[in-house]
Amino acid sequence: MSTQQLPVIVVGAGPAGLAAATHLIERGVEPLVLEAGNKAGAAVREWSHVRLFSTWGEVVDPAAEKLLAPTGWARPDPATYPSGGDWAEQYLQPLADTLGDKVRTSATVTGVSRAGRDRIVDAGREQQPFAVHVEYADGREERILARAVIDASGTWATAGPAGGSGLPALGEKAAADRISYRVPDLKNPAIRARYAGKRTAVIGSGASAFTALAYLAELAESEDGTGTHAVWILRRGISGSTFGGGTADQLPARGALGLAAKAAVDKGHADAVTGFRTEAFERDADGRLVLVGEDGRRLEPVDEVIVLTGFRPDLSFLAEIRLNLDERLQAPVELAPLIDPNQHSCGTVYPHGHRELSHPEQGVYLVGMKSYGRAPTFLAMTGYEQVRSVAAAIAGDLDSADRVELTLPETGVCGGAGLFDTPDAQQTDGGGCCAAPEPQLVQLAAPAAVGAASEDPSAGGCYGS
Repeated sequence: MSTQQLPVIVVGAGPAGLAAATHLIERGVEPLVLEAGNKAGAAVREWSHVRLFSTWGEVVDPAAEKLLAPTGWARPDPATYPSGGDWAEQYLQPLADTLGDKVRTSATVTGVSRAGRDRIVDAGREQQPFAVHVEYADGREERILARAVIDASGTWATAGPAGGSGLPALGEKAAADRISYRVPDLKNPAIRARYAGKRTAVIGSGASAFTALAYLAELAESEDGTGTHAVWILRRGISGSTFGGGTADQLPARGALGLAAKAAVDKGHADAVTGFRTEAFERDADGRLVLVGEDGRRLEPVDEVIVLTGFRPDLSFLAEIRLNLDERLQAPVELAPLIDPNQHSCGTVYPHGHRELSHPEQGVYLVGMKSYGRAPTFLAMTGYEQVRSVAAAIAGDLDSADRVELTLPETGVCGGAGLFDTPDAQQTDGGGCCAAPEPQLVQLAAPAAVGAASEDPSAGGCYGS
């Protein structure tokens, strides 16, 4: 069998992975999707309680909709906002079902290489197919040969730590019983009881942190949440647009997300501690956690900590593949300048495709959230355009692969999920980006403390993760 007759392996049955398979089929190329979870969209299902800030019209791939149409599937109202659970159940699962045996679940990719060649060997390398090692939930192992590999495995499984240096803070692992790295589902009674009436530190300043602050504020205002309070830990200072684009955002629910977080602090449900980079977790006599900063500051004890400092790519199973990644973002070097959160929000990222996503190892592509490395400025629409271009390139249609077919909405909070409700609030002030005043405790309970901006790239172009 020639290499061209082999399937294209797609790693991950999330939005980008399933869309990649759909575009490959549309071009007569055989895909095989390998998903580590036991269902399609396994990562999305883990934040099923969070509503996206993009509408149904923006999170359904056009080629996938075309493939689904003969099955009787109809896209939900394009103007409404799905939750993660809605997205998985009403779109991703039907799409996976339509793809049938081209999608394998409970199949973890443990390694990718060139058949018979480790990363050192040059001779005959490009003529060899890819060898993909897979481990199934029942313990079986398999080696699958492929003509190309599209890694759409995302970054969900590798959350950033609390430590300000990018490493876990001292004592962070030992404090695992009181730390979560996900936005809590406060409709779950057990999780709700964990935070109700408690003092919770929220570390991070992107979309996920906004969501957590808004959820905790809602809990504080409920009958069973009396005494609930948040301490918002920011690694830089409050500056020009901490709360995102507000009413100016072309994705209204994305702007509403920042405004909801601002309402939480304006109402006194949260205090903000700025310029604080966590160095250690200690416990007081009651077992509560004391956060210690790199500057020696010790915060008042908290009952729980929610760490929302972004995600990073797992590159371990690609160790035998020759990748060319940016030294900071861990994104493809040609893509990195286009998505650098020091310069770009998601609306200012130029649509891109196979050329920006290519590597020295021809035939390997990182797509979707994985392609952005540590940059949080990703939108689903970007991933769909990526895989359309990559599928065209694999099929040999470079004219189509090089054509840009996407316009992104501008301004506001980028990366991650958002809130559905739009608070009745005014847009925050403008101002400079990424200013870093001296570390200080800022009380944000008073409406006069309007303000400001983000330290984190997921809040619109300022980097401070």
